[in-house]
Amino acid sequence: MDLKQEFVKIVRKWCRIMVPRLLEEYRNKIVAEIMQKFNLKSPMQVPRLEKIVINMGIGKAHEDIKILEAAMKDLGTITGQKPVITRARKAIANFKLRQGVPVGCKVTLRKQRMYEFLDRLVNTALPRIRDFRGVSGTSFDKAGNYTLGITEQAIFPEIDIDKVQHVQGMDIVIVISSKDKEQAKELLRLFGMPFRS
Repeated sequence: MDLKQEFVKIVRKWCRIMVPRLLEEYRNKIVAEIMQKFNLKSPMQVPRLEKIVINMGIGKAHEDIKILEAAMKDLGTITGQKPVITRARKAIANFKLRQGVPVGCKVTLRKQRMYEFLDRLVNTALPRIRDFRGVSGTSFDKAGNYTLGITEQAIFPEIDIDKVQHVQGMDIVIVISSKDKEQAKELLRLFGMPFRS
């Protein structure tokens, strides 16, 4: 038991030492640039990432549970975190949907995993989209959060294309601690988000 506790302490200490590249860039470079551009007095006023929520809605999940299991496996591989099953809040007769039936899965990333996922999304996954010309710069809500839709999970290099049985899209919501859309957009641009000009 003592050996196991020592191992856990070593792993936690090692994880604290490994700072994601984007987090280091944010602390050393991005904070100063945003403060200068928007005339902010304190670094605490600079917007920061709070969490990233990745959601896969699977319409056929209530018919075939294997589709949901495959989507959960893919989402877990992409994010490095176990997904949570989302269930229908109310019954809809037209879609043959009952309350409480599984309809998708989601993952909420925070801290280091959030920065690592954003780094992989911006620098590896998005450039792999065919005929990619950039992402929309108008997908911000009133709170300054950014929403991005992806049509297939195969753009992530972690997914083996030969083993994909069902092409599945996903919604990625980047929650930013800013009420100003311009500051939130500038933060994502400095992180490397390829906005359409």
